[in-house]
Amino acid sequence: QVQLRQTGGGFVQPGGSLRLSCVGSGLALDYHAVGWFRQAPEKEREGAPEKEREGVSCIQSRDGQSYYADSVKGRFAISRDNAENTVYLQMNNLKPEDTAVYYCAAFPFCGNEVLYWGQGAQVTVSS
Repeated sequence: QVQLRQTGGGFVQPGGSLRLSCVGSGLALDYHAVGWFRQAPEKEREGAPEKEREGVSCIQSRDGQSYYADSVKGRFAISRDNAENTVYLQMNNLKPEDTAVYYCAAFPFCGNEVLYWGQGAQVTVSS
């Protein structure tokens, strides 16, 4: 059974940092692109569909090229640890508008249809 298991998240004050982890089980993440998406609290409450989640970052499988939404460039960093079958999202200088449920996802290439989703992790940035 394929699973993407997320850890990390939590509560932090503005300017703080958090790191999210996405561990593959039954799936070799180094053969897949892995992305991070987020959904704002109001959309979570409404049960908005997966396709409405905002893409935050993505890392390709082969060349490791990474992409970032403009809203997080210079603050977030995506990385892989293939030995641990894990992809990380390091989030620095967090802002209240970063508050959301964050999901990791695996697909053939960045921008393709998502094959698998993680379970989600709440990130709350507030003073």
